[in-house]
Amino acid sequence: MRRERGGVGADRGVGRRRYLSTLSGGAAAALAGCSSLGFGAADADTATYATAVTEPIETLNPIYNAGNAGGNAIARVIDPGYAFDGDDEFVPLLYDLSSDDGREWTLRLRDGLRFSDPYGPVTADDLAYLVREVHQRDWAASPAAAHWRGVSVEVVDDRSLRARLPRPRLLWPESYEPLVYPVPRALLEPHVEARDADGLRTDRTLAELGFVGNLGPYVLDEWRPGEVVRFTRNDHYYLGAVDADSPDGAVSSAFDGAPHFDAAAVRVLPDRAARLDAFDAGAIDSAAIPPDRVGAYRDDGEVTIDRVPQAHAERIAVNMRDNGWTAGPGNLFRHRPFRQALSAAIDTGALIESAFDGAASPQFTWQPPFGEFHPPEDALPRYGSGDRHGRGYARDLARRAFDRSTHDYEFDGDDMVGPDGDRISLGLYRRDDAESRRVAAFVADELDANLGIDVTVEGTTRERFASTHYAVDDRPRPERDADGDLVDVPGALIDDVRGERVAWTRPTAVNPGPRSVTAEGTWDMEVVFRSNTHPRNPLAVAARFDGASAPYNAVGYYPEFDAAALFDRARGASDRAALAATLTELFTALARAQPYVMLAFPDATIGYRTGLSGPIERFSNGWNRAAWRYE
Repeated sequence: MRRERGGVGADRGVGRRRYLSTLSGGAAAALAGCSSLGFGAADADTATYATAVTEPIETLNPIYNAGNAGGNAIARVIDPGYAFDGDDEFVPLLYDLSSDDGREWTLRLRDGLRFSDPYGPVTADDLAYLVREVHQRDWAASPAAAHWRGVSVEVVDDRSLRARLPRPRLLWPESYEPLVYPVPRALLEPHVEARDADGLRTDRTLAELGFVGNLGPYVLDEWRPGEVVRFTRNDHYYLGAVDADSPDGAVSSAFDGAPHFDAAAVRVLPDRAARLDAFDAGAIDSAAIPPDRVGAYRDDGEVTIDRVPQAHAERIAVNMRDNGWTAGPGNLFRHRPFRQALSAAIDTGALIESAFDGAASPQFTWQPPFGEFHPPEDALPRYGSGDRHGRGYARDLARRAFDRSTHDYEFDGDDMVGPDGDRISLGLYRRDDAESRRVAAFVADELDANLGIDVTVEGTTRERFASTHYAVDDRPRPERDADGDLVDVPGALIDDVRGERVAWTRPTAVNPGPRSVTAEGTWDMEVVFRSNTHPRNPLAVAARFDGASAPYNAVGYYPEFDAAALFDRARGASDRAALAATLTELFTALARAQPYVMLAFPDATIGYRTGLSGPIERFSNGWNRAAWRYE
């Protein structure tokens, strides 16, 4: 089964390496700070392609790296198995993936791949051994273990292996779970035979990427932890010498002779201002530019600014747990019409101009507009836009929520008041960056003007908010026997949801149980985090919305529709068209439900030194970084 595109709705000519986390403090565009201009390309080193990461690189061992910064550096030396190009098409790099039924997948290695001496050609046996003896063994504690749980792997021939999944998964490649860096079997065997996880983790050849042969565009030259990783050109890079007439085919003519730089570098620059200073000085070739600085950089003339769409949503989380809605008795956030009212009160178009200088797209469901599985626009209610925005419409929705409440909420003139007659006052936590401040201020003004709600804004950090208001470590736990089988679920982990008894058999720190199980700190609303909507693998949103007991449900959302049935139907879809139809139904229902108040998808505004050829204003930007060059 080749991956035919059966999507619906908006333009979907994009793709991207998946986000590994569910939350983000902001996409690359969400950088504040500034520096003096005066960038000079003439003084920059165009023989070296340099970028910056914002977090420390913990390891370069490809088996154990789980960080984005480390992955950025490793990708300079070893290509991923495959990618998705600017037209949203699957592109085999090290290997191809194909399936007739979505359950049994064939992985076929590209011809001519070689490890460094003395390890020889890359074979299917190397990959199968890595999966079976490392990723599928508890002693190794590999970060990829969960991806390969229940998957059987069989070598077919020197270049092919067959992977059989526990159930069909049409989007297995899009999940990026099949991504595996080839490692020589001979390098792994001593550690496997000794069951030596520490030795495997610290093996010098693995940690210094000394086995990679022709598998990537560069070779590791120097790693100074906390500062920089340097690379030199790999003259034997397999894609730089691929013959267009070879059985595997060339990826793109842009790769002919790649890489096109003599060297590369990844600098560790956690400070925003330091990154911009490095960019201005020509020490790095690209940087995320704060939206309010884009005009100045464009005027400078030495920088090209691209707007790259992103999949992390700026949204308002509303607390439906017992420690939420601090304004009075009951919790209006639990009523769908009230969440709709909040969304309708906020003018998304004006918010985008005010907070993001126009560099964002409105969010009307839990998929970005460019996503393959975004529903047709006319299927969505589009709260906060057109006739679905404004004081009258928002107040009508709020009154529906008042009717459902057992407490006396109403409007008294301009004010929304509670049973005690006092004006409703709610808290809103935000991040401590310029964009988040603007978002929070705009939201507060709109809720005041259109719903008569006072909003008190308070700044915090992601770490502080998560530990105080989201995570619940001291929580009730089910009883299990020595084999891990469920014995009993305490009453504190059982609740009635839409007339059915639901038990939290696997509570997590961010869904510790029913709404009565809460974190230490009270809170009403937050724009502290941005949320990943997983456009490439949308079934991943089940972690939030697959029923009240979904693993990530810190807000205590109980779906008003049968979300679990839709997720089950999507997982069992026999083809991509059936999957698209079910996901359209799911994302239309989420648009109506507003489990989070949906606002916008901020773009990444990225500055590149003028003359750099390769970047694209698509979600898949960077998929072909090894082929970039200065014209």
